[in-house]
Parts: sequence; C-alpha cells; structure tokens
Amino acid sequence: QVQLVESGGGLVQAGGSLRLSCVVSGRTFSWYVMGWFRQAPGKEREFVAAISRSGDTTYYRDSVKGRFSISRDNAKNTVHLEMNSLKPEDTAVYYCAADHEVRTSTSAPDYDYWGQGTQVTVSS
Repeated sequence: QVQLVESGGGLVQAGGSLRLSCVVSGRTFSWYVMGWFRQAPGKEREFVAAISRSGDTTYYRDSVKGRFSISRDNAKNTVHLEMNSLKPEDTAVYYCAADHEVRTSTSAPDYDYWGQGTQVTVSS
C-alpha cells in the first residue's frame, strides 16, 4: 500500500512563501506521477500542479503559474511544492497525490493515492 504524508502548511501573510513536502512510502516512488491539489471550504477540489515520473515535465493551473514550482527527489521519495507570492485566494487544504499511469494527468479522479492534506492559510 502506498502512503503519502504532507507537511509544510501553515499561516502566512499575503506575499509570503511556503514550501510543502510530501513523502511517499510503500512502493517505488519513481513509478508514480505526482500531483498537488487543493480544496477551499465550500469549493471543489482543484488541480494545482503535477510532475512526470522523471521530473522533466510539469503542469500548473493558470492562477499559480510563475508563483508555484513543483519538484521531486526520486532518491528521497519526496515531492515539493514551492509557493511564492501567496494570495488569500490560495487558502485551502493542499493534498499530495500519486498516479501509477505513465501520462501526467491534471485530473483528480486519475490519481490513485492521496495524502491527508495540509492546511495553507494566507492572510490579507
């Protein structure tokens, strides 16, 4: 069974930065496409960023392009989400997810395993 554990969330002022991390255990990490999703209160879960198995391909939702950066360290079974210039609208619970397929998906239903989430709150 694959387990994902996120960390790094917290409270930050608008314009600030946070770095989320997700450690994966249970299977070979490099077999999985990794994604970050978020869900704000009363809203649907939405795609934030994804990275291919090798790390050479990344995707971002338009509203975070230029501010967020996804990366992975296959030797440490870890994926990161570097978040800069944070805005109040970035406030949400952020989830790490793993997909065993080859293609890099931006769709939540395609992901097989999920972490428990970490809260990010951006104050204005």
